[in-house]
Amino acid sequence: MAAVQIASKSRFMEFLTTPWVDKTIAVIAVTPNSLELYHRYTDANLTFVRGVLGVQVIILVVTMVLRRTPVRVTPNPWYWLLAFVATYGVVTFYAFAPTGTLLVPSVVPNALAIIAVSIAIYARLSLGFSIGFVPADRGIVTRGAYRLVRHPIYTALFVGLLAYILRAYSAVNLLLALVLMGLFMLKSVIEERFLRDSPDYAAYLKRVRYRWIPGLI
Repeated sequence: MAAVQIASKSRFMEFLTTPWVDKTIAVIAVTPNSLELYHRYTDANLTFVRGVLGVQVIILVVTMVLRRTPVRVTPNPWYWLLAFVATYGVVTFYAFAPTGTLLVPSVVPNALAIIAVSIAIYARLSLGFSIGFVPADRGIVTRGAYRLVRHPIYTALFVGLLAYILRAYSAVNLLLALVLMGLFMLKSVIEERFLRDSPDYAAYLKRVRYRWIPGLI
């Protein structure tokens, strides 16, 4: 029985690492992001924060479609579920979050949005085409933003959520933002657990100590 399960898992892994399969998954995966972008930029009530944060989504869509085929992908269904809930939770949040109250002068969330997008652009360009939603080995990236923290794209996400909450605060929005941050923190840990089987990534974990904020966490 164990041998059959291992063989089945191996065949599934081989299927997931087939170039056309991975490309198809990528296109399907970013379809909701593309639809949310259309909704965002055609919304008459588009704010500066949401408009600027949309730039990183554009980069996400492009790099996902052109991404590198993985050497291996996790077959764990719970990891896929986490990636689905976290990723599309953000899409849903930005598309349908209730209108909230501006907590601070608008220059503050506007500046944070610009910072978030700047981090995201730098991180995504550093990552290149090694991007994916679920844990996968598409080549270990240690350059650029990844020399500073291990998950700079999530850092950008956290700053962007903070900007959004300051721009449109409500108890519901705050709760949803905290839940999303928690999911991506968990996702960070799971991705590291998957990748640490690679000697290069194990060495990277020792070299870069911080996950999201240099010198802090």
